[in-house]
Order: sequence, then C-alpha cells, then structure tokens
Amino acid sequence: MAIKPIVVVGSVNLDLVCICQRMPSPGETVSGNTFHMFEGGKGANQAVAVARLGHPVSIVAKVGNDEFGIRLRTALKVAGVCVEAVSVAKGVSSGVATITTDREGQNSIVVIPGANGQLLPSDLDNATPMLRSAGMILTQLEIPIETVEYLARLASKFQVPLMLDPSPAQPLHRRFLRNITYLTPNETEANSLCGSDGQVVDRSNAHVLAERLLEKGPRNVIIKMGKQGSYLVGRGNGGLFVPAFKVRAVDSTAAGDAFNGGLAVAFMQGKIPGEAARFASAVAALSVKRKGAQPSLPIAAQVNSFLIKAEGQPRRRL
Repeated sequence: MAIKPIVVVGSVNLDLVCICQRMPSPGETVSGNTFHMFEGGKGANQAVAVARLGHPVSIVAKVGNDEFGIRLRTALKVAGVCVEAVSVAKGVSSGVATITTDREGQNSIVVIPGANGQLLPSDLDNATPMLRSAGMILTQLEIPIETVEYLARLASKFQVPLMLDPSPAQPLHRRFLRNITYLTPNETEANSLCGSDGQVVDRSNAHVLAERLLEKGPRNVIIKMGKQGSYLVGRGNGGLFVPAFKVRAVDSTAAGDAFNGGLAVAFMQGKIPGEAARFASAVAALSVKRKGAQPSLPIAAQVNSFLIKAEGQPRRRL
C-alpha cells in the first residue's frame, strides 16, 4: 500500500533572530550577542519537521518575488519538502519574523505576513488533487482565516484528518472547529480560546481547559504545555497527560511546530495517542537543544535513539 503524504498549508517566513542576555523592557535598548537568519514560518517548520522524520510531505504556501522567496523555496526543497504548490505573490515581500531569544531559550516574536497574507482559497482550489490524496493535513493561523476555514471544509469533504495549530490565537467559530480533527493549542492559546486569559495551565487544570475546548467542536484536543508536557483528550476517550523530557533549552522557537510534525508522523505510522504524544515530545525536546527553527529539527534516527535512551531513565514527575 502506498504511503499517503502529509500536506501542510501555511506560512513560510525568514526568521531574523537576535540573541541577547535578557528581553528588553518597553522603551529599553539592550545589547545583543549574535544575529542569525533562519528559514522559518509555522507552516514551513512543520513541513520540514515531517520531512526530517522521513515521511513524504508537500506544502501549499506563497512567497514574495524577492531574494528571501528564492531562499525559502530552495530551503524547503533541499529539506525534502515538495514545493510544487508554493507560488509567488507579486508586489509583496516574503514573510518575515523578527525573533528575540534570551539566555534561557525563551523568545518573543513579531511576524510580518507579507506573501503569507496572499494565500487565498483559490490557491487551495489549485491544489485540490494534492489535498484530496493526503493522509493528513496540517495548518496554522499565520495565513488568512478565510483560507483556513475553506481548508477545513475541504478536508471534511475529502474525509482527510485536519490538525490545526491555533497560532497566533484568535476567536474561532464552532462551525469551523467542528471540522478539526486535532486541535493543538499551547497554554496561552488554550486560555484565549476559552476566554480565560492569564490562567496558569498545569497538570492540575489542563483537563478542564481541554474538555471546554472539546465542547467547542474538535474531535481531539492536545494542549502543549512546554516543559511540563502535554494533555490529550478525545470524544469518548478519557484524558491522558504525557510528561515532557527534561533537556537544556537553547532556543524554543520551533518547539511547537516540531511537536505537531512529530505528532502527525506518529499518527500516520499508526501509533496510539499516548505513544504519538511521547514521540512528538521527543521531537520537540530535541529541537530546543539547537538554535534556529528549521536547523534545529531532528531526523528520525535521532528521535528513536533519544527515546531508547530515555526508556532507561526515570520519567520526570511534576
């Protein structure tokens, strides 16, 4: 049986990364340590994560008619991502993200959509054969919401599972969420979707938020809680907490994208939810140990080796 590819619909950015000792306060100037340019964007990151793990993957995206666009498209192709559906938007720049990372590996990000804002429903119509034949579709909210909503309707029509990373957070309609197979917010996004901004999310209350999100329509909810771990719940299934792996974080920029890419690959391999989340957590843990978004994403052999080694160690408890 032929392996069905994963298709990612989403953003492609060039990340301009400043590394400093601490984040500046409003109005403050601080001296930075180093500057780097990395290929990024949540859509591209997830596509490269899948490709690095050895699963066939295509991306539906848009870049600008500029030097950044050439660089971004080339990087995707070199990583093993099919770029047949990456088109060029005229008159706008490619997407850019400015990222400040501190000595603890935490970051703040400003995204300029550029060509990502020109990815329209008509682009999905042009990619219909690709979407129809997908084993799973991944998307995010760094492209126009009308495009994501149209994608959800197509995925439902084609009966292809759709994984949504609701980032950056924004209100989402129930009729849209009913077409989502896997909703994967982090703590901030889960709070925002539930209207409870500022609440601390941990193992003691993650199930409450997850159940509230499940009531809004998606078939499964996976809350990503960084170094704490993740909480999974599905319709008709009891909740499950999966602890994170303890590693020294250098740069957490693409950790959530690494998790989603790993989760999608694990599900395509037939892993049950708990096993899939553990595999995804290993992918994310390895990604934070290196600088940059896409350069930090591990290959399958590294993930498997990491998991084998972790099996011989006590699991970290909260």
